[in-house]
Amino acid sequence: MSLSKRFETALLIFCASFFFPLISVSCVEKKFAPHTENVLGTVCTIQAYEDGSEKLYEELFETLFRIESLFSVNIPTSDISRVNEAAGEKSVAVDEEVAAVVEKALFYARKSGGAFDPAIGPLVKLWGINTDSAKVPTQEEIDGILPLVDYSEVTVDRSGDVPEIFLHKHGMALDLGGIAKGYAADCIRAELEKNKVKRAVVDLGGNVYVYGRKKDGSDWKVGIKNPFAPEDGPALILSLETSSSVVTSGVYERFFEKNGKTYHHILDTSTGYPAEKGSVSVTIISESSLAADALSTTAFILGPEKFFETFSEPAVFFSETGSVIASSSLKGRLSVAEGLPVTIEYR
Repeated sequence: MSLSKRFETALLIFCASFFFPLISVSCVEKKFAPHTENVLGTVCTIQAYEDGSEKLYEELFETLFRIESLFSVNIPTSDISRVNEAAGEKSVAVDEEVAAVVEKALFYARKSGGAFDPAIGPLVKLWGINTDSAKVPTQEEIDGILPLVDYSEVTVDRSGDVPEIFLHKHGMALDLGGIAKGYAADCIRAELEKNKVKRAVVDLGGNVYVYGRKKDGSDWKVGIKNPFAPEDGPALILSLETSSSVVTSGVYERFFEKNGKTYHHILDTSTGYPAEKGSVSVTIISESSLAADALSTTAFILGPEKFFETFSEPAVFFSETGSVIASSSLKGRLSVAEGLPVTIEYR
């Protein structure tokens, strides 16, 4: 497909997202059409407005495909796949980027007491959510897997010329799905800065980064989906002046049903089951998309009380009852979509 044709297709996708958004922005003239590709296991769209040249988009998506080649557990030659293959046997030399992201993942694992754990791979594989092999494991299967979900058994060794990662137990596996897209968005932001792009919207499968300032000087408007009717548009609207990442983790994203019960993909590493802390979605706002990505999962598993005690990043919790708990720093920047009976409690 020609690049111009792909631009036209991307424009339709981008404009459609205005009605069913994670991000709400006005549709733009065709000459400023965004670019869309399937990468990182999802549909990724970048809109660089008047600076969105073919050359720029090629560079930006080359960055995303490179990150995918390093971090994807579905690519046998990726650094993460090679580390997992050698679990319990030997350390594996990895790219500096991989070592740095794993170190950040381990930081959030320690700070969250293991609520966020990059060694969650065996548990993710056992449940198989969002695959053809999704199932409800037996308690015996879960009990057998949980000892392998242990971030303290992951070592990043920088004593040599090239960093190495070692998983200490056979059967361990890294899965950086809860942080890699955030890292990718931060890399795109760095590329936008290097290319002196004035403003952009980056949507990596729901991980949204608004970059720079809007041309008319108004705030960016980012919509938070209604978790009870995600296709009906946003329930809440965030107003953001300048560069910010907005990441939401919700039960409606990836799930399956069995015997009348819904099982979502956000797994609690303390129980081995989908987290049940009273929330149906959690949104984090941060300048760092990596942080927002890791903390959206963390917050969902910890629940609002524990999260607010431990972390300072602005958060929005949508509860099972339909009420909203949000950080007090969001007062004046968070509003309810017209016609929705939603109340916001600030903490």
